[in-house]
Amino acid sequence: MILTLITVFVVCLCFRFPIAFSLGLSCLVYFFFKGTPLVVLPLKMYAGIDVFVLLSIPGFIIAGNLMNQGGLTDKIINFCNYLLGHVRGGLSYVNITASMLFAGISGTAISDTASLGAVMIPAMKKEGYEVDFSCAITAASSTVGPIIPPSLPMIIAATLSGLSVGKLFLAGAIPGLLLGLGLMLVVYFVAKKKNYPKHEKSSLMQILKSFIDAFWALMMTMIILFGIIGGVFTPTEASVVALLYALFIGIFVYKKLNLKNISVVILDSMKTTASLMVLVGFANLFGFILITEQIPQRISDQILLWTTNKYAVLLLINLLLIIVGTFMETIAALLILFPILLKVAIAVDIEPMHFTVIAVLNLIIGLTTPPVGVCLFVASSIGKTSIGKVSRAGLPFLAVSLSVLVLVSLFPELSLFLPKLIMD
Repeated sequence: MILTLITVFVVCLCFRFPIAFSLGLSCLVYFFFKGTPLVVLPLKMYAGIDVFVLLSIPGFIIAGNLMNQGGLTDKIINFCNYLLGHVRGGLSYVNITASMLFAGISGTAISDTASLGAVMIPAMKKEGYEVDFSCAITAASSTVGPIIPPSLPMIIAATLSGLSVGKLFLAGAIPGLLLGLGLMLVVYFVAKKKNYPKHEKSSLMQILKSFIDAFWALMMTMIILFGIIGGVFTPTEASVVALLYALFIGIFVYKKLNLKNISVVILDSMKTTASLMVLVGFANLFGFILITEQIPQRISDQILLWTTNKYAVLLLINLLLIIVGTFMETIAALLILFPILLKVAIAVDIEPMHFTVIAVLNLIIGLTTPPVGVCLFVASSIGKTSIGKVSRAGLPFLAVSLSVLVLVSLFPELSLFLPKLIMD
């Protein structure tokens, strides 16, 4: 019966069904042939979304959309431009830095690519940057957001593993910074080789003024992060604080929010949240079937039959997750594969928090891996160029991302240092 489940799921993916529907239809076919009462379907779906910490997802999604509509994202980009615009290839650094400061509040790497790309790609084209490079750096930089706190993939991973959300946020900080700095290193050599433009150096007064202008936007991430780590509020409460903060700043400080665009933000956020919740529900149902059929146990036993070497297991898991990440959205892949692979990792004495960072990092790198990385598609559609050209331009960035992944896999302290230092 498990073969039927997998076959229907793969066939649906091949016909480009949404992943949530592919999961739901395959589960329905399984229950039908198995003779399981269909009342199990809604019960298990509800059990999957009836998790307190998942309430933070709609809050962070609305907060990210309010940031875009309320001008907070523009202020961050302007500040980065004044700070780094005088360096050759300055807009490339602005692209990366803005993604690091934006820090995945919009939800996922894909939405970061869409929101920041809509601003940065046309601006870079206008300044004389090659379209392929502009799209490639936008797609690559968007992968930094979901690893740097606050991060929705980390929240999902926390619900699946029972780990502390605050500790996972901290665990992703150093790998995220390494990823951002690595991308900047590539930009330095490419910009120098292709003689990309640079602006006149901004005066200290201009930088200070842009910082003051962006201060309220930058404070949002700080309030959320230090609020959670300091135990002032839970991740769910943090999402509400972020929402109210973005709303207040957008209306009363930057004065770009009104009833009309707030209603548009709420409607778009409802659609995104609903699709994510349906995905979580169907993924929980799919996971229930896998557990019933003892698939996690079988996979774990099979891998451990091949090898019990920690590094060999990590290599196998890394290869699997990067391949999956190329065609499957990060959260969907986490929901399906993470519980299974976590069991294998624990069996070979890999620290769960360290493994969680590795898993998230793998899946977001997969989003920029040719030939079907989803972020590549989004960036190429914004830049109106072919995904093949964007993929070629993005190969140096992919090499850096893979190098960071190797470092994080081999040196657990890169993930564990900050949680131990601050929260233990």
